[in-house]
Amino acid sequence: MRGLRLLVLALLPALSAAQNVSLAGHMGQKALLLVDGQPVTLAVGEQRQGVRLLKLDAGQAQVEWGGRVSTLRVGEAPASVGQQDAPVPNGREVVLSAGPGGHFLGNGAINGRAVRFMVDTGASVVALGRDEAERIGLDTGQGRQVMMQTANGSTPAQLVTLSEVTLGDVTVANVQAVVMPQPMAHVLLGNSFLQRFQMRRDNDVMRLELR
Repeated sequence: MRGLRLLVLALLPALSAAQNVSLAGHMGQKALLLVDGQPVTLAVGEQRQGVRLLKLDAGQAQVEWGGRVSTLRVGEAPASVGQQDAPVPNGREVVLSAGPGGHFLGNGAINGRAVRFMVDTGASVVALGRDEAERIGLDTGQGRQVMMQTANGSTPAQLVTLSEVTLGDVTVANVQAVVMPQPMAHVLLGNSFLQRFQMRRDNDVMRLELR
């Protein structure tokens, strides 16, 4: 069938106490997932059986379900969320590879909502656009107005505290951020987050180890 690319993943038995989700392949612009062994086809933004597809790339998909954001890859064992899911142990290291333009990008979450980060060692705090803040349900009503210096001069912004910021498998709490009025392509990971880590760069690889 034209436009159909399907990579078969061997089914693993579903655990009675958990919901299992894996990526079997993709059909055009839709991901073919296996939810407890049952095929589910989703386009980006769609949700079914409690699973929402956030992003789809060649060979991998980012999904949100069971209160967690996970990256699934074709051929990997299913990710699992138990019905009485215990907290996932916090990781201590994140490894990022340089992308287009030499920027270090990574998937993560703010207060449990999926976002796309770009590391910015020149920024004093995490920064995101107002449209992104609204999308993830960030309450800026209690934020303090501050003036930020940009390439176009000074602009007002809202200073807020993020309850949790997750990059890869590492989560840190109480991170200062500013909400900018203009749209931004990525959430900038500034030093209010990065200062919690020991940073090391080897050519096109950046390692962040929690202090």
